Amino acid sequence: MELWIDSVARRGPEAMAVDEWLLSVARRPVLRVYAWEGTWGSIGYFGSLESAKRSLPGLDWVRRWTGGGTVDHRDDWTYTLVVPAGHGWCGLRGAESYQVIHAALVDALQGEGIDACLAGPDGQTGSALCFQNPVGHDVVDAAGVKLAGAGQRRTRAGLLHQGSVAARLDSVKSSGRARGLANRLADGWSEVRCEPDEALIEALVSARYGSSAWTDGRRGASAVTPVAAG
Repeated sequence: MELWIDSVARRGPEAMAVDEWLLSVARRPVLRVYAWEGTWGSIGYFGSLESAKRSLPGLDWVRRWTGGGTVDHRDDWTYTLVVPAGHGWCGLRGAESYQVIHAALVDALQGEGIDACLAGPDGQTGSALCFQNPVGHDVVDAAGVKLAGAGQRRTRAGLLHQGSVAARLDSVKSSGRARGLANRLADGWSEVRCEPDEALIEALVSARYGSSAWTDGRRGASAVTPVAAG
């Protein structure tokens, strides 16, 4: 596994484009940890932009390529895990891969002294807001309050898992958590610095993540269906 602690804070469309680019080029699993430039929220592939705006007014919005709920990124710890096709995790069903990744995250959070565990299958509230609607295998505390959720998408290139943990960390603690999670996800890993293809990033922003049609949910019938999660 490779760990990329991305030091460049990006706007929502660029952040999502980098994740898609990373999935297309990764030859090993890559854990990316990053920050946002500005006040951004994200909605899942199937999410309602209007509902998100009503729930969290005043944010800029980007639609993710993955499923899941509405996330306020002003105060979270955001990570992405890409797994190339052929890796064992890509052979797991959506709920299984979600559980495996979140079990590692629970272990990492417990290592920080946080009271975390995996949610059972019956915690859903029906809320569109990610952190108000724990689903099976989300990360919760002892009282059932959601601490972390994620969404997934599977393509021919592999698995894209985009996750969010409540409460932002400073850079030192963020790096420590990233390394702790990498330790739990893989027996061996190396820290890398990736250089995204800026031309491709710009093209993805123009065609998808920065497009009003995409953000508003007006997608063509050829769009590939992602795996929805929490």
